[in-house]
Amino acid sequence: MAASPHPGPSAQGSPERMRVAIGCGVGATIETYDFIGFGTAAALYFGDVFFPDSDPLSATLLSFATLGIGFAARPLGGVIAGHLGDRIGRKPVLVGSLLLMGVATVLIGCLPTYQMVGVWAPVLLVAVRVVQGLAFGAEWGGAILMTFEHAPWRRRGLYTGITQAGFPVGLLLANLAFLLSRHTLDDSWAWRVPFLLSAVLIAVGIFIRLKIDESPQFEELKESGDVAKNPLGEVLRKDWRGLLRAFCLRTTETAGYAVSITFVLSYLNDDRAPDVTSAVSLSALVTAAALGIFTTTGWGLLSDRVGRRPVYLLGCAVTLLWGFPLFLLVNTGTAALVLVAFVISYTICQNSLAGVQGAWFCELFATRTRTAGTSLAYQLSAVVSGFTPMIATALYSAVGWTGPAVLFSFYGLLGLVATVLTRETWGAPERRQADLAARTARETTAPAALSH
Repeated sequence: MAASPHPGPSAQGSPERMRVAIGCGVGATIETYDFIGFGTAAALYFGDVFFPDSDPLSATLLSFATLGIGFAARPLGGVIAGHLGDRIGRKPVLVGSLLLMGVATVLIGCLPTYQMVGVWAPVLLVAVRVVQGLAFGAEWGGAILMTFEHAPWRRRGLYTGITQAGFPVGLLLANLAFLLSRHTLDDSWAWRVPFLLSAVLIAVGIFIRLKIDESPQFEELKESGDVAKNPLGEVLRKDWRGLLRAFCLRTTETAGYAVSITFVLSYLNDDRAPDVTSAVSLSALVTAAALGIFTTTGWGLLSDRVGRRPVYLLGCAVTLLWGFPLFLLVNTGTAALVLVAFVISYTICQNSLAGVQGAWFCELFATRTRTAGTSLAYQLSAVVSGFTPMIATALYSAVGWTGPAVLFSFYGLLGLVATVLTRETWGAPERRQADLAARTARETTAPAALSH
């Protein structure tokens, strides 16, 4: 189903390929800051702020349920964005999703608490979280597609890795904001300020994205009249197997993150490791996120050199084996070992998969249905990952820490099987073809340049 790139612009990429990658990465940073910030707030604050009448475990479960609702809304956002992206273009989706996310996130910072309005507080929280989910569901497909279709054929892993690196940047900024607010503000404002600050980031992101040109491959589709009338229906009819494989591949990464980062952050915060303060766990997460900016891009670059599947196999295998060591490390209550746990969980288990997904998922689908296919696969997995912290909490309540450990390893096994069953789109033959296309493009453009 994947359309083969050809010599010329596809081989060399568009002239603004790096600006597009960075611009999309900046937008991904902002949207991740907003969306992931909610997960941090849910782990640290929302149980007390919005569900104070519940016992601590129930409050944690309810808090994670609101987190999951946003993930459940993401497939709908992905469906809408996928349809619009393949029908009217990638750029309008990018700008609209960022604006919608910004409005929803600022509103979270303005919400009344349970003590102010009673049951209406969690109701409003859920409503705004749904809007966040729709916006985030629309974000990934448009940002990755724009980068992929502007990038040089031989370096698509690297360029989409740059955009994917926007996610650890957003994670870093969100947790820095909560870390600073937790130590400089009282509890009534500590959870609000990080959400309110996103208004500044949104303004910057909108400005950058308005200056990005539309995807050259989509412009070619429009000129040829080959734009899909019903891209979602076409994907479901003709490539549902690819959709299912991509869903499983993505679930390993995002649901694994939900256990090893989101759940573990709450696990440490709820006095299960009394020697590990919230400052220690947040600092460990901030360190992992800072490293992830570079490792995500590095994994994408590695996939350009050795192929998509070998890198993904490595990440899934480590995830499969890491479940029990992860919890054994955090259970020690030693700050240094908690740091090691977060760094391995994020920079290897998560980043190795995220760094490859942008290029691999795009290569699995044809250009005319690429936004619909990648967005739907990516966001359907969000339903699983969104409720994973709640599932992990329930498992912990029933059988202790071994429950979440087994769950994490199960996600690794799922990804391992899906990787074996998914075709390699960037093996040695494709890389040789790309090298030939790049040489042909250079030889074609060189005489034209000399003639001027």
